[in-house]
Amino acid sequence: MKQSQKRKTDWSQFLSGVPAGDYIFQDTPYEEQIEQASALIKEADMILIGAGAGASTAAGLTYSGERFTGNFSEFIDKYGSMYMTDMYAAGFYPFPTQEAKWGYWSKHSMINRFLPPAMPLYKQLYEIVKEKEYFVLTTNVDHQFQKAGFPTERIFATQGDYGNIQCEKGCHPKIYDAEDLFRQMDQARRDCLVPSYMVPKCPVCGGNMAMHLRCDRYFVEDHNWHEAAGRYGNFQKRMEQKKGVLLELGVGFNTPTIIRFPFEKMVRENRNLSLIRLNMDEAVVPKSFGDRAVGIGGDMAQAISDLNSRDNI
Repeated sequence: MKQSQKRKTDWSQFLSGVPAGDYIFQDTPYEEQIEQASALIKEADMILIGAGAGASTAAGLTYSGERFTGNFSEFIDKYGSMYMTDMYAAGFYPFPTQEAKWGYWSKHSMINRFLPPAMPLYKQLYEIVKEKEYFVLTTNVDHQFQKAGFPTERIFATQGDYGNIQCEKGCHPKIYDAEDLFRQMDQARRDCLVPSYMVPKCPVCGGNMAMHLRCDRYFVEDHNWHEAAGRYGNFQKRMEQKKGVLLELGVGFNTPTIIRFPFEKMVRENRNLSLIRLNMDEAVVPKSFGDRAVGIGGDMAQAISDLNSRDNI
């Protein structure tokens, strides 16, 4: 008899669409906020990191401006600046062929996933938490946590990875490492196109392949994804009995239901938990959390550096 499959973690239990009704921008001076956040981290038994796009932007992996125009000038010239405004928007361009689609995405993956080293923000973040019991929940797909030294078994990357591909229609629950393929495409690309023989095809249904990014109902949640979801759930349960800090980095209101609102829900329901929210423009925190919340606005890279330099962490 076949061994019964292990029950999969219900991902929906982690989500929340309910914002706080008492957001405030704290008027505490920056240095006092850093000291308060530092003390919370020092006293914590467990730390749950929640990282959104703002974290990588603060680290220097920007999707617009000179970093975009300098690396994607041939795509801007070919498809038009009206459509190619930044790396995010460019990914939604209706590329006319598979050769064109992979011409863009192989370049995008090289620039944002494979070529960048571990950025200082992520390395400093690792120094802050490495002696603690910690876990990372992230919507980022650039592999920066792993590069900075965070073990894979302590990371749940909910939205995929720029280094992997999957069947476009999700016909089977498996993803594929595309690093070698993307490096070859990057060398072979001409006029924004990759050679036809390099276009990947699904080994099961023979159809087109796609980036492993959550953008539609076909996103593949493979065995490793479900294992990571289970580890995240177990970490949450253990935090209920410990003194914990939820360290939220760069999560705005565009997609708040995975990290921002769930983190607030956890703090509301458990007096042992505190929230440290770092965000350039949206560092509002619920007033009802009192001294269990610190909302630090402005330069996140500077805030992480200042937290890392505190001798009492």
